[in-house]
Amino acid sequence: MNPRLSVCLLVLALHAGPLRAQEALGAAGTPLSGELLSTFVTIGMLSLVPVFLICCTCLTFSLIVFSICRQAIGLQQSPPNLVLISISLALTYFVMAPEFETAWAAGIAPFLDGSLALAEAAERTAAPFRAFMAAHTEEGITRMLRETVARNQDRPPESVSDFPLMVTAFLLSEISRAFLVGFFLIVPFLVIDLVVAAILMSMGMMMVPPAVVSLPFKLAFFVVANGWAMLTGSIISRY
Repeated sequence: MNPRLSVCLLVLALHAGPLRAQEALGAAGTPLSGELLSTFVTIGMLSLVPVFLICCTCLTFSLIVFSICRQAIGLQQSPPNLVLISISLALTYFVMAPEFETAWAAGIAPFLDGSLALAEAAERTAAPFRAFMAAHTEEGITRMLRETVARNQDRPPESVSDFPLMVTAFLLSEISRAFLVGFFLIVPFLVIDLVVAAILMSMGMMMVPPAVVSLPFKLAFFVVANGWAMLTGSIISRY
């Protein structure tokens, strides 16, 4: 490319932002248009999508279960983390498609059309996810968090803010259940490790690492048992 043309394009790109801002302000210095403000709010909301997926959906549970399963088999980097995250995201969308559709139709779409204020749109968007989290949160964890916050801040438990408490209790509930599922996943593979170790010791092959010998047996067991289908089916049926 011509160097002069490159310099001209760079200058135009640097000045494009201020020129658009001046157009939005107008000749009389009026405030930014509602459309531009809506764009800024949308970009800000998109930056919070990863946090939202971790805190308010079943992504955390799925990802922990898949990671524990990989560790139980004895595979360190296969499937890679990117593959596990992709599978967990696909399962999250499959499980929570009704909540996503309701949030879009009730809150996000009307806000983008300009027919709904930001506060009301946020409330309507959060409503289906509130219901989802409430249905999958252990009551004991919610009570413990509410009483702990109330005791530390010297105020009645009923005055504790509901949404932050619900998100925290939901996350703890998901992690607790994921660890419980992980325990039942590890046990059969641990039995295979113990059997292989006992056989190697009886043959006098104590210098051979049992984990290396048991790996193909654990993989074969997982494949024959149709492990991926059973695991994903169990995760979906839980919700």
